[in-house]
Amino acid sequence: MAASELYTQYARVWLPNALEVWKPAELTKDYSPGDRVLFLQLEDGTDVEYKIDPQTKRLPPLRNPDILVGENDLTALSYLHEPAVLHNLKVRFVESKMIYTYCGIVLVAINPYESLPIYDHDIIHAYSGQNMGDMDPHIFAVAEEAYKQMARDERNQSVIVSGESGAGKTVSAKYAMRYFATVSGSSCETNVEEKVLASNPIMEAIGNAKTTRNDNSSRFGKYIEIGFDKNYRIIGANMRTYLLEKSRVVFQAAEERNYHIFYQLCASSHLPEFKALKLGSADDFLCTGQGGIPVIEGVDDTKEMRSTRKAFSLLGISETQQMGVFQILAALLHLGNVEVKEGTMDSSAILAENNHLMVFCELMGVAYEDMSHWLCHRKLKTTTETYVKPLPKAHAVNARDALAKHIYAKVFSWIVDRINESLRSAIKQRSFIGVLDIYGFETFDINSFEQFCINYANEKLQQQFNMHVFKLEQEEYMKEDIPWTLIDFYDNQPCINLIEAKMGVLDLLDEECKMPKGSDDTWAQKLYNTFLKKSEIFDKPRMSNKAFIIHHFADKVEYQCEGFLEKNKDTVNEEQINVLKLSKFDLLVELFRDEETAAPTGRTKTTRPGQAQRDNKKTVGTQFRNSLNLLMETLNGTTPHYVRCIKPNDHKSPFTLDPIRAVQQLRACGVLETIRISAAGFPSRWTYQEFFSRYRVLMKQKDILSDMKLTCKNVLEKWVKDHDKYQFGKNKIFFRAGQVAYLEKLRSDRLRKACVRIQKTIRCWLARKRFLRMRRAAVTIQKHARGYLARCRVAFLRRTRAAVVIQKNQRMLAARRRYQDLRCAAVIMQRLLRAYQARQTYCKLLYEHKVLIVQRWVRGWLARRRYQRSLRAVVYLQSCVRRMAARRELKKLKVEARSVEHFKKLNVGMENKIMQLQRKVDEQIKENRELGERLSSTERSWAAESERLGREVERLRGAEEESRVAAEKLPSLLEQLSFLRQELETTRGEKEAVQEEARAYREENEKRVSELNEKNSLLMTEKENLTQLIQEQSKKGFLKRIICVSVIFLHLVEERRRYQSLLSEYAQLEGRYADLKEEMTLTTGKPGHTREDSSYSSNGSEGTFSSGLSGSQGRNSSDVTDMSVLLKLQRRVTELEQEKQTLQRHLDKREEVQEDHARTAAELKTAGRAELDLVALKRQELESENKRLKTDLAELRQSLATVSKSASAKTPSSPGPGSAPYNVLLEQLDSANEELEIRKEEVLLLRSHLVRQEALKHNKDGELWLAYEGLKETNRVLVSQLQMQDRDHEEGLEELRVEVCRLREENSQQQQLISQSLLLPPEGRVDAGLQHEITRLTNCNLDLMEQQGKQDKMIRKLKKQLKTYMNRMEEYEGQVERVVPDPEPGTPGRITRKERDFKGMLEYRRGDESKLLKGLVLELKPRGVAVNLLPGLPAYILFMCLRHADYCNDDQRVSTLLNSTINSIKGLIKKKGSDFETVSFWLANTCRLLHCLKQYSGEEPFVKQNTPRQNKHCLTNFDLSEYRQLLNDLAVQVYQQLVKSMEETLLPMIVPGMLEHETIQGVLGSKPTGLRKRTSSLPGEAVYTVDSIIQQLSLFHATLTQHDVDHDLIKQVVRQLFYITCSVTLNNLLLRKEMCSWSKGLQIRYNVWQLEEWLDEHGLSGCGAKEMLEPLIQAAQLLQVKKKTEEDAQAICTMCSALTTPQIVKVLNLYTPVIEFEERVPTSFIKTIQVLLKDRVESPQLLMDAKKIFSVTFSFTPSSLALETIQIPSSLNLGFLTRV
Repeated sequence: MAASELYTQYARVWLPNALEVWKPAELTKDYSPGDRVLFLQLEDGTDVEYKIDPQTKRLPPLRNPDILVGENDLTALSYLHEPAVLHNLKVRFVESKMIYTYCGIVLVAINPYESLPIYDHDIIHAYSGQNMGDMDPHIFAVAEEAYKQMARDERNQSVIVSGESGAGKTVSAKYAMRYFATVSGSSCETNVEEKVLASNPIMEAIGNAKTTRNDNSSRFGKYIEIGFDKNYRIIGANMRTYLLEKSRVVFQAAEERNYHIFYQLCASSHLPEFKALKLGSADDFLCTGQGGIPVIEGVDDTKEMRSTRKAFSLLGISETQQMGVFQILAALLHLGNVEVKEGTMDSSAILAENNHLMVFCELMGVAYEDMSHWLCHRKLKTTTETYVKPLPKAHAVNARDALAKHIYAKVFSWIVDRINESLRSAIKQRSFIGVLDIYGFETFDINSFEQFCINYANEKLQQQFNMHVFKLEQEEYMKEDIPWTLIDFYDNQPCINLIEAKMGVLDLLDEECKMPKGSDDTWAQKLYNTFLKKSEIFDKPRMSNKAFIIHHFADKVEYQCEGFLEKNKDTVNEEQINVLKLSKFDLLVELFRDEETAAPTGRTKTTRPGQAQRDNKKTVGTQFRNSLNLLMETLNGTTPHYVRCIKPNDHKSPFTLDPIRAVQQLRACGVLETIRISAAGFPSRWTYQEFFSRYRVLMKQKDILSDMKLTCKNVLEKWVKDHDKYQFGKNKIFFRAGQVAYLEKLRSDRLRKACVRIQKTIRCWLARKRFLRMRRAAVTIQKHARGYLARCRVAFLRRTRAAVVIQKNQRMLAARRRYQDLRCAAVIMQRLLRAYQARQTYCKLLYEHKVLIVQRWVRGWLARRRYQRSLRAVVYLQSCVRRMAARRELKKLKVEARSVEHFKKLNVGMENKIMQLQRKVDEQIKENRELGERLSSTERSWAAESERLGREVERLRGAEEESRVAAEKLPSLLEQLSFLRQELETTRGEKEAVQEEARAYREENEKRVSELNEKNSLLMTEKENLTQLIQEQSKKGFLKRIICVSVIFLHLVEERRRYQSLLSEYAQLEGRYADLKEEMTLTTGKPGHTREDSSYSSNGSEGTFSSGLSGSQGRNSSDVTDMSVLLKLQRRVTELEQEKQTLQRHLDKREEVQEDHARTAAELKTAGRAELDLVALKRQELESENKRLKTDLAELRQSLATVSKSASAKTPSSPGPGSAPYNVLLEQLDSANEELEIRKEEVLLLRSHLVRQEALKHNKDGELWLAYEGLKETNRVLVSQLQMQDRDHEEGLEELRVEVCRLREENSQQQQLISQSLLLPPEGRVDAGLQHEITRLTNCNLDLMEQQGKQDKMIRKLKKQLKTYMNRMEEYEGQVERVVPDPEPGTPGRITRKERDFKGMLEYRRGDESKLLKGLVLELKPRGVAVNLLPGLPAYILFMCLRHADYCNDDQRVSTLLNSTINSIKGLIKKKGSDFETVSFWLANTCRLLHCLKQYSGEEPFVKQNTPRQNKHCLTNFDLSEYRQLLNDLAVQVYQQLVKSMEETLLPMIVPGMLEHETIQGVLGSKPTGLRKRTSSLPGEAVYTVDSIIQQLSLFHATLTQHDVDHDLIKQVVRQLFYITCSVTLNNLLLRKEMCSWSKGLQIRYNVWQLEEWLDEHGLSGCGAKEMLEPLIQAAQLLQVKKKTEEDAQAICTMCSALTTPQIVKVLNLYTPVIEFEERVPTSFIKTIQVLLKDRVESPQLLMDAKKIFSVTFSFTPSSLALETIQIPSSLNLGFLTRV
């Protein structure tokens, strides 16, 4: 079909417009070939005529169908041209508030000038792992594509961000780097990703500034290479910068600022560290006050300074170096304020004692006289002589500014080098992703050298962009076997050659810079002579000889030649640089060190002084060209990804698009070129399935064949006669531009005809039905109407007669009143008119009088002004004449000064001076000869003395060596002292925090107890009231109870969820700790490394201390390291003792609270039980913390032993590990631990005896009363003993406090000693320090030995007491044995329980736990056990072994077995966490073991359902409630791992199954997706449907049921899975515009219904899973409901209760019609929704938390299985177990 045939009536087109660029219109008449005028109508109803050019016959571009407007990809549009692109961007940006749009391979980003919540971490995770076209356009999608291609193709990537100032380039590049840092992480613990992100605030501070277009404009280009290792994790980065705008340092235009760092310094000048810089307000300095706006609205420069300094520190730049940088920058501010005064004879000078120059010289460490001299003078060198020439004021100011710019450029380069050094990694880099943030095409009213370089760079980038786009088009056609022809695209190689080729613009510029008298004018003439007639893209302005024009790819630009040579040479006064090189400031010398090494080498040709350095220095243009070529080589070796940033308007208005500015940037950034290249080929691409689904309406039933490809081919051949308009590929159909719109027109016509036919029939039936009903109604109405009219006629006649009488009298009265009113009004008007005339006359007379006065004064003033002007002219004329005469006199004097006579006059007396100097030289020679003779005699006299001095020197050298060694130890001691101070402060803070926490916890417990008591009383009162009113208000009371229980239950669920989330974090930290421990173990085996205590590895300050120590002293600091280790060990022992005391007191308090709650448990019931559980949990946490501390102590001892071995080989005499103090300390720790173990065993032994005595009492109450009384006496003695121990503990605590005070005093003494030693000479300082250290260590050793002696005495005393008590207990037992006869011969004498007769136990030897767990946990196959053996068999076996250990009363075996079991399950879950079979199997067994511990605990709530036989199997010796809590925590961890493994399996199915797949065929109408095609639509990949999700859920359910997981737990798992399904689906729906349509809402509701049906089939309807789908259901309903009126808005607000306001607004913004009969949501309707929902209290989060895991509860499920019936299968290889 010809394109002209589409221009029919009602066709919509675009017309050019000066204000809006393009304006929409509609044809009112069909167009016929040959017509010269198109009759159009604008949207406002105006009729226009569009004249067609008879030569080109070009018609206005057609508009796309409405369903294609607002597409994510511009290449998906049917008509690809400029107005279509502009309109699509406007609809997305202004109406839908979307700032990102694809254009083929380009991401177009429009600056919204408003903060948007689309860059959070949940958005990053949502885009992570997604394909490019699956989600809405976003910078994260481009970053993810680059990251994915790097990992998949193993090819380096680059992200090229370009645009003009204010378009958002820097922000886009920052977010891309944030994405890489978040998704990839770092490969080591140095947090490289944080350093990469930390470079942004530094570069923004020193390289960004406020301009008229942007508050944070980058004034340089940068390319950051982010390096990745083989695992594609960040290991480092490297930054390159291009063309820093140095001129901004000394000049800013109006309403602009200098670089941010200067204002940050001024804002922070009040800080103490900046007082020496002598700064003030930014308005006080010329360099920061020229723009007139020193403050940016909404920006706190002080806060930004803190961020900058923090970033400096994170990147490893020390505080000294930072202050050095700030010192140089402050000096530049003072340099800008140096005022240059104009002198005589073209000279200038700086006033003496210039304050700012003095501050500058002071900060820079240079001489004031030298700097002030060379700021106003310059040195000229010739072949024979050197002249110093004064500079005029203008030249001196320029030299001052050039120096400032040069220094700032050096500082900028130095900072970039330091950043690169910090980001550089020693790990081998496998690949990298480069992020290029570079300036876009620029054209201003005045364009200079900077704009020339920027546009040159954009020409190179545009050429690379065009080649890449063309290459991708070619690859796509070749992949689909589409015949293609060469596409003509704009080649800007001629423009590039004009600039960079041999004898191009840059070469001519460099050549002119080398000329002695080169100027901008001569360079311009060379350009004209070279290119004006030879190049078509070079032109000359008509009215200027100092400018030239280059036709760039975006636009033609006129460049002013003025300043090109100066900026290209970038010259600085060499003498000023030499003065700076002599500075005492180390950092400044380092900045200019590279210039000293830049001198040329290997030259043989003789040159003038300084000429070699000038010839060797590269110009700015040459440097920029070389760096640009290097950049292009890098980019050509990578796969580029393009981001084009667009500035929507110049007023920074949010979401406002200026069409003229937008089109200019679209042309400049290459977006329209991409569209043109795409339009030249086949831009529209459909898969066969999409084409068939969309255009099924164009086919008849007979046209549909089994081969879909052949069906599509037949349809196209039928409707599109021109075969060149489309091509058939392997998987897609390719269309020319406009063909999709034509097919859409055919489809809409076919649908419209069908609709017309249906409407015709329905309207006919409705019209006939309406006619019959109206006919019947008309007859009835006529009957009643006629009677009513007759009655009305009679009433009318009566009213008429009465009305005539009333009217007569009324008219008479009205006429009289009207006459009186007219008469009164006439009198009033006459009076007012006469008064007005009088006032007017008076005002006129007054006005004329004042005019005469004003004229008199004005004429006088004009006369005086003419006189003054004449006077000034005469004075000026006289000045000119006198100046001319003075110049003539000056020239005459200069001629005389150059004459020979003048020189003779000047040199009079020089000969006499020479003679005097010659005589002085002779006298000096004579004196030298005499001194030589005296020197020879002196040498002979000192010859003998030299030998004696040599020996003395050798002795002194030895002493010096000893002093040097001692001096090297002093810094380490000082560092140790500072470290101890920090540790002391940290300990104080921790102690105060612990005390505060204990106090708060105590108050909280007391408050809870009081609250529980109050609640108990209230509950009792309420119970009595309810008992009285139960018959009257039973229903009301029942509802109240339900509400109370539900509230309590919600609080309980929330607390449980928090606890389990903390437990999950603890498990993650524990796993990370294990990994770090393994890495440290591996690291310890390497030579040269020593393992340190893990408790110190995470401390930042200590890590810094140890690293600094090792870096400064190296291998020679082993003795110092030993001292530090000893000090750490002493401090650690003190901390452990304090923590042990604190934990013991806390434990006692918890036990007291537990006993109180146990007494009130019967009354408090549920609330009391919850408090007991909480107390038990806290006690378990405290005991586990105590165990962890013991473990840390053991690891510390092991690490110290390792250090001892290494240190003993190096310095045997050092006071570190292996020495006497160290051994004494270790012995003390061992004795303390042994004492704790002995006390623990004694308590357990006494507890077991008490249990036996209680059992004897219950067996024979009357006969054992005496034994009972004896035991009571024993208990009293034990209680008194425990009280005594408590007092001992309190005394020990007091001693520790005294010890802390003593340490503080000692610390202060050490500080005084160090301050005194600093006053001594180096030798005495070292000796004094060593003597003091030896004295201190000796005292410490003596104190430790004394403490050890006291503890040994205490241990011996306690052992004697224990023996006494044991003897007394044995006496009581003997009495009991004599009183109680043995019931059976086989029963032991003292123990009357019949434990050996119990069945259902498994006996094993001590040490077989590892074999048992290896065969039962580590090597067990879940599938075989689940299929062939008893469910939960491992749990039963472990519990039977546990029962035997309990029967034997073996505490160690019980704890070993349970701890080993828990650790083995944890290790297995960590190793096989992704295996659903394994995780579900051990979840079932962990829960079963937990239920067994509860069922056989003997506690009343758990034994109600037991059989009598099971009650006999209960545990008797040990209370394992603590281990039950540990098993409960383990079950929570296994459950969370189960959810994660199921989520990993289900996640790839959710989006394709719930959103993408069309379960109901024919409902959805596919739309073109452009070049960003989803990879899921490509052949060969798995296609998931909702049936796939249901099958996977069924598999999960079957596996869980097979492993005998509790049914309640299965419900919780299903609820969690349905929440994940809902959150992932809704999040993708909110981020995918093409999914928000009416038909997609229908599809989602159908899929949700299938999930609900699955719940009903498996009996899981009441598990709460349906409620989890409620947000998704409401989102689907929102897509389908009516969205027009205010009533609809209110209905939506009521319906969408589970959706947040941002989610509702987002869905409405994203709503996209799929067919032309649908309508978009009006903006006014969305605003109405926002107004209605503004009072709703909810989370502002847009996306649902897909990582949220609900808290899990394990309801008690007893087992009816008898333990004695369980048989161990031989396949488990557990032959070492024996049934008992």
